Amino acid sequence: MKKGNSLSFFYLLFLLSLLITHVFADSHFEGFDAEEDDAVEEEPLDHHSIRSPPLTQSESQPAPDPQTQVTPDPDPVPTSDPPPQSDLQKPSTTTFEYWDEDEFEGLPVEQPPPEPPKVTETATPNESDPTTTSKPQTAPASKKSFTVEIVCGSFLIAFLINYFTGKRENENLALAWAAKFATKGSIFEKNFSLLGVGEGDDSPLLLKEGQTVFKFYASGRRYCQGLLATMELKSRHDLISRLFNMVVPCKDEISFEVYMNDESMDQVIFAVAKKKAAKGMQKEIRDLQRFAGLVAAPSGRKWVAEELSVISESKEVAGDLITEAVLEQVFGDKAFEKYGKDFISMHFSDQHPGTHKKMLLFKFALPDANNMADMTRLVALVPYYIDLIGRYKLSSQARSKTEAARAKAAQEAYKELQNARQEALQRKKMERKKMLEEAEAKLSAEAVRKKEAKERARQMKKAMPKMKMTRAQ
Repeated sequence: MKKGNSLSFFYLLFLLSLLITHVFADSHFEGFDAEEDDAVEEEPLDHHSIRSPPLTQSESQPAPDPQTQVTPDPDPVPTSDPPPQSDLQKPSTTTFEYWDEDEFEGLPVEQPPPEPPKVTETATPNESDPTTTSKPQTAPASKKSFTVEIVCGSFLIAFLINYFTGKRENENLALAWAAKFATKGSIFEKNFSLLGVGEGDDSPLLLKEGQTVFKFYASGRRYCQGLLATMELKSRHDLISRLFNMVVPCKDEISFEVYMNDESMDQVIFAVAKKKAAKGMQKEIRDLQRFAGLVAAPSGRKWVAEELSVISESKEVAGDLITEAVLEQVFGDKAFEKYGKDFISMHFSDQHPGTHKKMLLFKFALPDANNMADMTRLVALVPYYIDLIGRYKLSSQARSKTEAARAKAAQEAYKELQNARQEALQRKKMERKKMLEEAEAKLSAEAVRKKEAKERARQMKKAMPKMKMTRAQ
């Protein structure tokens, strides 16, 4: 028993000596230290901070053979100095005879720093290094982004400045017109007793309904209920509209609507406009299209300028409303050339569509605020024609023609109304029928069968002869 224990003890000592020899042998490898205990945690290696050890080639010398060993010479002959270290063969960096890849596994390989590109004088722009050409390309991109922002900011500032300046220009233009024609001693102050939108003396003359729309109201005159002037100006406050008006110019306009009394205006349909506008009015305005036509210039008397066209229900009405005074003031050849440049149209009708049937309409172009006196004669046409239409009476012959035309128009209007009603009824029937068909499509087969049976019974009952029963005496 003791012998077996001693053998096992020697066996354990032998294994322990082998293990210690192996550990010491491993710790003698170049570039490595002895392995520490497993309990110690290994810190992560930073490949950027650790530099790899210099790689060298070790030349191992073989052990001397005892058979070939020569005894040293007591009198050695001096030999030449060994060659310097630089003359020895330098170890290759690419191939090593005794390189062990497993010995240096996992170490980062140090990369040589990139050499800066050499620019020669003969180098062309196409042969430049892409790294050097990519850096300047970032500068235009940032400059472009700032350019867009600067442009947008400049446009916004210009838009705001134009908004306030354009708003002020429109207000000044409307006030200039009111100061010229609606203040004390002006045309409307002499012809109307009430001016402005209020009832008091301090009521404002103009009513601003937008940045481009201003209205003026006047009442208190014979033959009419009142007058409404509407100024429609350019959109000067809008920068885009202002730029558009530079390409497609338009004018500031003012229109007058005079609401005549029913008993003061006879059956009159009459219009004067420039030739191009007159054709459009005759096609678009319903009363001119139905009752009136172009009137040729009569022989033996003065007539309107060549730029104008007259549309009237009869030649008698046209001749009575184009008076000598109007020709001398505005519509004559010489007067229109001087004072009629801002005239657009005028239209008188007792069949005007809307709540007011009898109306006088005038439309003029507005001049600049400093040249508002140029349209004085045009504005004077408004009170002149109010009095002329209020006093005008048709002849019996002309009245018979106008009454026949209006009776025919009333009959046509009645037929149109009846046709519209019939179409509305037919449309309602079609809609009801469509709804019933959709409802039947949603019914079940049993419900459809019952409905058909009910409809069949109703038809049979309707087809049976009616019988009258009497009680016997």
